[in-house]
Amino acid sequence: MYIRDAVEADLATIIDIYNQSIPNHRATADLEPVTVADRWNWYRDRSVNRPLWVIAKQEQILGWLSFQNFYGRPAYQHTAEISIYVATAYQHQGIGSKLLARAIACSPQLQLTTLLGFIFAHNQPSLNLFSRHGFTQWGYLPDVAKLCGVDRSLVILGRKIDYY
Repeated sequence: MYIRDAVEADLATIIDIYNQSIPNHRATADLEPVTVADRWNWYRDRSVNRPLWVIAKQEQILGWLSFQNFYGRPAYQHTAEISIYVATAYQHQGIGSKLLARAIACSPQLQLTTLLGFIFAHNQPSLNLFSRHGFTQWGYLPDVAKLCGVDRSLVILGRKIDYY
């Protein structure tokens, strides 16, 4: 397995993996599948310091990780939100862990001092993943989403990055 920067040709697969997460209502607040056209600007806005990575095995993309600006104000320029999605067939095989470890390791060169994860409170596998990598709960937003008629809470996890 290897991790690399995503290229435009990967976008359809990235969107397919994202859409796989919608029916289980654990990883995204989207209720309907998205299209490549829906996410084109999101992809185009990637930068050197806010990359989009894919993890692949023999050219097959198994998952992806993106860094996103937090709150869009200059004072937060060293903070990023991380999103991780793994294809359904490859979940629970350590792929998310490999992506998250790489994100932490590369944060200093990306000029990041703080990483955040916004995870539904009922998504225990993701909460466990981030916890294993040193993230702790920094916030809790009770019942802020409604998924299939059920109120869902959001946990904000954070981790400071040591440069030394």
